Amino acid sequence: MNFVVIGGDAAGMSAASRAKRTDPNLDVIVLEQTQDVSYSACGMPYNIADAGRPIDDLVVRKAEVFRQKQGIDLRTGHRAEAIDPSRRTVSGTGPGGSFVIAYDRLLIATGARPAMPDLPGIDSDGVVALKKLEDGRHIKGLLRGRNVERVVILGMGYIALEMAEALRSRGIAVSLVKPRPGLLPWMAPELSAVVGQELAANGVVRHDGRRPERIEARGDRLRMVGDGLDLSADMVLAAIGVAPNSEMAAAAGLDLGPGRAIAVDRGMQSSVPGIYAAGDCADAFHVVTGQRVYIPLALRANRAGWAAADNACGGSTELEGIAGTAVFKVFRLEVARTGLTVDEAAAAGFDPVSVVVTTSSRAHAHPGAGKIHVHLVGDRGSGRLLGAQMVGTEGAAHRINAAAVALHAKMTVAGFAQTDLSYAPPFGPVWDPLLTAANQLVKKL
Repeated sequence: MNFVVIGGDAAGMSAASRAKRTDPNLDVIVLEQTQDVSYSACGMPYNIADAGRPIDDLVVRKAEVFRQKQGIDLRTGHRAEAIDPSRRTVSGTGPGGSFVIAYDRLLIATGARPAMPDLPGIDSDGVVALKKLEDGRHIKGLLRGRNVERVVILGMGYIALEMAEALRSRGIAVSLVKPRPGLLPWMAPELSAVVGQELAANGVVRHDGRRPERIEARGDRLRMVGDGLDLSADMVLAAIGVAPNSEMAAAAGLDLGPGRAIAVDRGMQSSVPGIYAAGDCADAFHVVTGQRVYIPLALRANRAGWAAADNACGGSTELEGIAGTAVFKVFRLEVARTGLTVDEAAAAGFDPVSVVVTTSSRAHAHPGAGKIHVHLVGDRGSGRLLGAQMVGTEGAAHRINAAAVALHAKMTVAGFAQTDLSYAPPFGPVWDPLLTAANQLVKKL
């Protein structure tokens, strides 16, 4: 049986490796259009912060390892361009010209691409995005080859804020630009304000509520002009989100879901039998609402690749879904979320109630303690916990996992308030910040 995989990063190589372990006699062919496979894309901002560290340090496993040790027919430099479900073939172009490959089972793991704003001058030299390893190489090359003193970042999401820190650590002036007002629209205002203060304290200038109109190129220098904007830069980074690479799937007749991601069932099968999709090109089910969502994150990509491989090999693996759990670092702060915001909960038909508490990250009077801010959302009708957000100098990144587990278990806020969480003075107060917030939310509910 031929198991063909389109895409050689997280979901694709996880699936290929899993399938080969499950059935060593299986013919596994991976088509990857670049020369890079199996790398830590999430580590790129931190690598870029270190001028002396090669970007290839982020490669988890080289192509030759997959070929020689696992027997996977990994074909780099091969771009898949069309799928024919009736003939069960994939066609495209590679180093030797055009190709057509037959499949018995197919996995689409084409990932996502940076969303680029429709601005005059967006294709200017020095305007960059960060998604693929090659993007990281390009950015490090620009920083190395140019006298980059000022960077304008379009966007204020995860990548934008991580890159703001990376660039500031290299002594580069950073300005953030976003058309809509507010720093992080999904975050409770009290917590978002804390992040804003941290950015300001580290010299990052915000221009939210300012709509860019064009980018002008003058030699190696760029200028962003717009409503109340006139910013000069040596580099512009577009970090306004991603879009799934689903066009080839749509052309083959596969159904699309939210955000035009490929719609899959809980076993990663698409609307066409025998074709699976996983990773940043595919949708998922939200464990709180049960509805389809597009929230591309690394753990889901790897887990979905495993599930797709299991099912392509005749298994019956199903994934419950995702809670949208995410964490990122902004200078000294850990910023984390899971589940629904108040607005998302209301849109899903819940009657949301929320609280914000600020407490200590360690026991009273223990040295080194910092503030930790917790936002919890619950449903007035059922008492169910719906979401959580945390910001703090320590303790937020891993504490958010407790809330994520509670969401998967569909716990009530009252039930979560009774959980037996750990305590020791160096790590938290007797009443963990999550328990303090849960107790306050129980009162409001």
